Amino acid sequence: MSERVFRSGRRFLQLFILLSGLVVWSLCQCPNGWAAGQEKPAYGDAIVVGSIGDASNLIPMLATDATSHEIAGLIYNGLVKYDKDLNLVGDLAESWEIKQGGKEIIFHLKRGVKWQDGVPFTSKDVLFGFKTIIDPKTPTAYAGDFLEVERADAPDPYTFRVVYKEPFAPALSSWGDIVVLPEHLLKGKDITKSPLARHPVGLGPYKFRLWKTQERIELDANPDYFDGRPYLDRYIMRIIPDPATMFMELKAGGLDWMGLSPIQYKRQTDTPFFKKNFKKYKYLSFSYTYLGYNLRHPFFKDKRVRQAISYAIDKKEIIRGVLLGLGVVATGPYKPDAWFYNPNVKRYPYDPEKAKSLLASCGWKDTDGDGILDKDGRRFSFTVLTNQGNSLRDKTAQIIQYRLKQIGIEMKIRQLEWTAFINDFIDKRRFEAVILGWTLGQDPDIYDIWHSSKTGPKQLNFIGYKNKEVDRLLVLGRRTFDKEKRKEIYFKIQEILAEDQPYTFLYVPMALPIIHARFHGIHPAPAGISYNFIRWWVPKNEQKYILP
Repeated sequence: MSERVFRSGRRFLQLFILLSGLVVWSLCQCPNGWAAGQEKPAYGDAIVVGSIGDASNLIPMLATDATSHEIAGLIYNGLVKYDKDLNLVGDLAESWEIKQGGKEIIFHLKRGVKWQDGVPFTSKDVLFGFKTIIDPKTPTAYAGDFLEVERADAPDPYTFRVVYKEPFAPALSSWGDIVVLPEHLLKGKDITKSPLARHPVGLGPYKFRLWKTQERIELDANPDYFDGRPYLDRYIMRIIPDPATMFMELKAGGLDWMGLSPIQYKRQTDTPFFKKNFKKYKYLSFSYTYLGYNLRHPFFKDKRVRQAISYAIDKKEIIRGVLLGLGVVATGPYKPDAWFYNPNVKRYPYDPEKAKSLLASCGWKDTDGDGILDKDGRRFSFTVLTNQGNSLRDKTAQIIQYRLKQIGIEMKIRQLEWTAFINDFIDKRRFEAVILGWTLGQDPDIYDIWHSSKTGPKQLNFIGYKNKEVDRLLVLGRRTFDKEKRKEIYFKIQEILAEDQPYTFLYVPMALPIIHARFHGIHPAPAGISYNFIRWWVPKNEQKYILP
């Protein structure tokens, strides 16, 4: 979770990560003298991207952090993908047929596709990946969608057929890059011990080159990519945990692309230098930030306590002070411009008096006059965990800390290195509360985060939320194909979550990428800016790097 990734072939779960480490020694500056006036797309150059968090595992079904999925997304492919307008289109699948009222999908695969070691890709790789992800010994957070399958087979090298137990609305979108694996490299082996975790072999536009832990990851263009060789020769991710250092690297020329903080977007890049050399973009991100509670903890079992905390937090203050207005209030697990977003759920405007009243009704009172509420001999004091290097979360935590103190709650703040945060605290359920974020996809299905069956080790309902009606609706949403009926189902889920407040949903931030102006072919769309990354290019006379 360096952004945690919620992704069942289509979604990302995230705790937000900032971007990139050390000098990329393998690059050298190009000499002057490229021909001017280059208009057509040109091959060459490299792009250097900043990340505050390192990857953890480059086998997609084993990774839950955004950095790992970002890198793996350039190496692996799925049967389907989303286009710039967020429509599902074929990737490894040339076409497909949907039969039996949605219970059966027959994928017809592209021919001539090869793994990056030269071995042909066939339907057996899809079948092998499917069997791997549903294997109880595979420690994956993404098996749920595939456990809905009754049977799957590969009747010939270019046909993959899957039949579901019942109609399953997210079925088609689930067959992204989570599940396709090279059978010839993994068959008969323990996937958790595979060298592919650090040296992946995929089908995608980029091939793995090197990974220096906590420093950088480098990928080279795949000259044999079935959809055409990328224009950029190399993709380099530099790991720089400190956002201020990363910004200095951007200004010094050590980075080409990073996500800006609001203050960097509004003030620090509003200079002639940045206007000349970079382009900034702004759009509502596919994510939200939240304060999540460990519902096993005695302080947070009563929903009135959680509601009180939500009333005690001034979300608009956070958007003004932390995001500088570059975001909107979150009311649930979806962003406001999604077709399945419910605008009419219960809201929690800033109301400290109502918060105090709710807490008093639960027995929390300041009995000793020290300013902190007490109950049964225990002070209302807890620690919130968040990840190091994320200034937005840190500032958010400080504002929440101040507001909670005003109603008699002591909230301590502890920042942790990302990998330790996930492995030692989230996965082991050793926390009282967290400030994190989710990045979500285009389907409203949120079964893996909110269903009560998903509370086990490495699973995504790590707060331990359980609600029978939400469980029922989550299953019903997966069985319903009619868009309007699905909308009604997910509207009701949002109403229940708003009432239960298992999270205090804080804000949906703006995505604020900045990219060097020498890169051409960037066309913002509903999908963001990176949907066509392999078609980005740099004119020959502007190329910065030649590669060894």
